[in-house]
Amino acid sequence: MLSDKKPWYSDGLRFQCSQCGGCCTGAPGFVWVTQPEIDSIAREVGLESEQFEDTYVRKIGARRSLREFPNGDCVFFDTQKKGCSVYNARPIQCRTWPFWDSNLKSEKAWRETCEECPGSGTGKVYRLEEIEGQRKQMKI
Repeated sequence: MLSDKKPWYSDGLRFQCSQCGGCCTGAPGFVWVTQPEIDSIAREVGLESEQFEDTYVRKIGARRSLREFPNGDCVFFDTQKKGCSVYNARPIQCRTWPFWDSNLKSEKAWRETCEECPGSGTGKVYRLEEIEGQRKQMKI
């Protein structure tokens, strides 16, 4: 039997990127990429996919992730401009922040996200349909 229960965020959530770079810098992590994303970013930086992959992608088991600088910063984060140097081709993982399952599992998880990300909880109101569209693209 399907539940008619609406998610806790059914009235929408606010988000407006503050350009702080917090999601692109700091603690090491993984930015998972697919082959179409690799191809797209490679075109954006003017490289062949194979050369791009050799330079900017690391294998983690059967998956692939963008490489990072030793301090954990994404190699495509422009520290002077405080933004992504491949913004138009950025991976789905980056495009869908902060509407990930892990951030939406509870109101508490969302509050924690808002504490970490100054853009979460502020700015534009995203409707339930928009949030769900983003959430379903990336399972994190």
